[in-house]
Amino acid sequence: MRKLATTITTAGEHRINVAGSKPAASWIDEGDALTFGDAKFSQILLDAHKLHVAVKVTEELLNDNAFNLEGYIIDAFGKALANAEEDAFLNGSTTGRPTGIFAETGGGTAALTTTTLKADDVIDLVYALKRPYRKNAAFILNDKLIAKIRKLKYADGKEYIWQPTFVDGEPDRILGYPVYTSAFAPEDKIAFGDFSYYNIGDRGSRSFSELRELFAGNGMVGFVAKERVDGKLVLPEAVQILTIGSGS
Repeated sequence: MRKLATTITTAGEHRINVAGSKPAASWIDEGDALTFGDAKFSQILLDAHKLHVAVKVTEELLNDNAFNLEGYIIDAFGKALANAEEDAFLNGSTTGRPTGIFAETGGGTAALTTTTLKADDVIDLVYALKRPYRKNAAFILNDKLIAKIRKLKYADGKEYIWQPTFVDGEPDRILGYPVYTSAFAPEDKIAFGDFSYYNIGDRGSRSFSELRELFAGNGMVGFVAKERVDGKLVLPEAVQILTIGSGS
């Protein structure tokens, strides 16, 4: 999600203005007075939810290890925080953490529901997304859905809708649009949209601390990594969600 979303670094609460009503054009006769409508905007608040990971290790292990244990812990902390972020950016729906794109409230727009996934369902999902958002659109889905998607063919039964990439570093494609997979995406949903409308707000930077005095009496050393972050989809219509029922 960090690769696809828009990231903002903030020092305080960050409010994003979102158009609440669209301006309408009207015809007037030559010389007539112009009429002005009132622009309406709603606001999306990026807060600062605290995420942390902490462990304790013995002083002996820290001092006697044959490899760089401290470096290993820092690397492991980074992965743990990244996994927790990814889960929240996709599925978060409770207070105290970011709101995910698959959340029923605050997430993408529920476009389609099907019991058995078919190529036509994926095509319908693409065109459920308005044209302006399709220019930079992509799919996000769970790895376990890939096996089903790769078997889907167009109506003629000859050509697969899956288009594998032959360029290193480039994503595979479905119907010409990039495909990104995540182990944290639901196994029964597919998201399609322009994920740059998902805003991630980082409050300051990630910190890492070594706590020697706190657990010194027990011969332990504590390590803590923490960050403050939020994430919200500012335009729900920019992401459309396909839900697959149990019959798929």
